[in-house]
Amino acid sequence: MLLDIGLTGLFISAFLSATLLPMGSEAVLASLLLAGGSPVTLVVMATIGNVLGSVVNYAMGYWANQGWLARQKPGIMARAEQRFRRYGRWSLLLAWVPVIGDPLTLIAGVLRVNLLWFLALVTVGKALRYIVLSVLIL
Repeated sequence: MLLDIGLTGLFISAFLSATLLPMGSEAVLASLLLAGGSPVTLVVMATIGNVLGSVVNYAMGYWANQGWLARQKPGIMARAEQRFRRYGRWSLLLAWVPVIGDPLTLIAGVLRVNLLWFLALVTVGKALRYIVLSVLIL
């Protein structure tokens, strides 16, 4: 279904995969690359969608009720906060990593990380991920 709508499908899958929803965008990217899509355009679209999905997580953390948030996924959230406090904002370069990436972006909002730093680091990490994935596919 998402493949039928090309760049829009890639954007939607990248956006949703960056939120706390269990979804991935790699298969959509791979399919579009193998179908002859422009690697630069596809990487840019996937990166934009994925970063905007992370901004949703950031906003949820920023405005979340802390008690409710702590009860949702206590183990994952505790580990993400611990890693974040240990490595600081630079850990946002790992926002693309499955399982820990989405909670990291949520914790960044909870801890009120500067939004410009958040956007810069998350964008670099996610763009590099899509670039490496594209090179491996092609």
